[in-house]
Amino acid sequence: MSRVLCQQCQRPEKACICAFTVAIDNHIPVIVLQHPSEVKQSKGTVSLLKQSLTNCEVIVGETFADSDILRQRLIQYADNIVLLYPSKQALTLNFPALTITDNNQSEDIEPKLSEIKCIIILDGTWKKAYRMFMSNACLHNIKHIVLPQGIASLYEIRKTKKDHALSSLEACCHALARVENEPEKYQNLLNSFVKFNKFQQSFSQHSD
Repeated sequence: MSRVLCQQCQRPEKACICAFTVAIDNHIPVIVLQHPSEVKQSKGTVSLLKQSLTNCEVIVGETFADSDILRQRLIQYADNIVLLYPSKQALTLNFPALTITDNNQSEDIEPKLSEIKCIIILDGTWKKAYRMFMSNACLHNIKHIVLPQGIASLYEIRKTKKDHALSSLEACCHALARVENEPEKYQNLLNSFVKFNKFQQSFSQHSD
């Protein structure tokens, strides 16, 4: 017999994560470029993120040259769309104001950062995210932003050797909180994310 799936999160009913969603009207739209290997990853966080944010699009793939949606958004937001990725050119999102920590950048970039209208994030392991970045020239031609170091991750169910690594949901929440200057707005989702972690851990314990 086939398993009954939840119509909302598309997971088996016993693994449904809808109870952990938190409705948030994010003013800054988010585009998630998701590696195909993450789509059915039970420990992935994008499903919870997409169900919680009112303005969140997910595009699955490894290369996106043929993505009409991404092409349209790049044209629509032009200089005001940014990629959350730690490239050498990335500017740090400090809080509460957006300030520049890269002394090599010109001063006229700061007001442009304050006008961010859309954020792109890459969803995949660090290695796969790097390959996605390198394989898509369109991502090299927009501004890059990065979160400051020292943000503690609540993501306990999936380990990485990368220091200060955050899940896609956490990174997105912290970025939106800084760009929109509304940290409390995303705290409930981060709190719910802790419960999501414990819920996923319960399956691991039962399988041991």
